[in-house]
Amino acid sequence: QVHLVESGGGLVQAGGSLRLSCLASGSIFSFKHMGWYRQAPGKQRDLVAAISSDGSTNYVDSVKGRFTISRDNAKNTVYLQMSSLKPEDTAVYYCKAESWQRDDYWGQGTQVTVSS
Repeated sequence: QVHLVESGGGLVQAGGSLRLSCLASGSIFSFKHMGWYRQAPGKQRDLVAAISSDGSTNYVDSVKGRFTISRDNAKNTVYLQMSSLKPEDTAVYYCKAESWQRDDYWGQGTQVTVSS
């Protein structure tokens, strides 16, 4: 069973920064993709950023230039560095891992609140 544990959320003022971490219970080499999603109240859960096993990344347009996804294979951890945060970034952020067999695993989420 795969477990993903997010941390690093919190309350920050607009323009501030946060770094989210997603610790996997096993080697992240076993995952084809890992990504960060977010869900604001009353809205669907959407992809924010993803990183593949080869290190390639992609981002939703609204966070390009502000967020950076990275991975530390030795620590089985994926990070999301968020800068220049805006109130519209407020959401619960979830980590997802997709296996090579196309199984999806989700973390429990971490709340990010950006005050104006």
